[in-house]
Amino acid sequence: MLEYYNYIKSLHLIFVITWFAGLFYIPRLFVYQIEAYQKSEPERTILTSQFKLMTKRLWFIISWPSAILATGFAIWLLVLMPGWLQAPWMHVKLGFVVLLIGYHLKCHHLYKQLQQDIVKWSSNQMRLWNEGSTLILFSVIFLVIVRDAVNWVYGVIGIFLLAIMLMLGIKIYKRIREKNPEA
Repeated sequence: MLEYYNYIKSLHLIFVITWFAGLFYIPRLFVYQIEAYQKSEPERTILTSQFKLMTKRLWFIISWPSAILATGFAIWLLVLMPGWLQAPWMHVKLGFVVLLIGYHLKCHHLYKQLQQDIVKWSSNQMRLWNEGSTLILFSVIFLVIVRDAVNWVYGVIGIFLLAIMLMLGIKIYKRIREKNPEA
């Protein structure tokens, strides 16, 4: 089975990429859907119907299948290379994978609420939520590439600085949009 290792790894990476594409885009669609609820009729009905359809297709045609396939190929890789489970970096990576799965499941919960016209988050809160997958992606990529050379103090500081920069960017963009709603 080791002769198939690179094919399995390639498929794992392809589905991780498509999974993240879905996780990057679904909260953005949630932002637009939440903002559509603030529009007057008939625009509200037209937009919310369209966003519901777009999120349904994205979620069930791209995001969920990608999550399942990425996880399946990851398990296959671990079966082929069980020694990785002894590596400390892999333990941390698996922790981030659990966090990613939790993020995915929370997005599913939000998806179901919005499909039922239940809006509990503001568009600004959703913009902040949207950055969760970015932080997980940065963490996992650096961890997998650098592995044992990771200096955790600098890594943690780096992730916090990235989070702060993302939040500042969102706040700046919110101010720009308040001045110019078409921005």
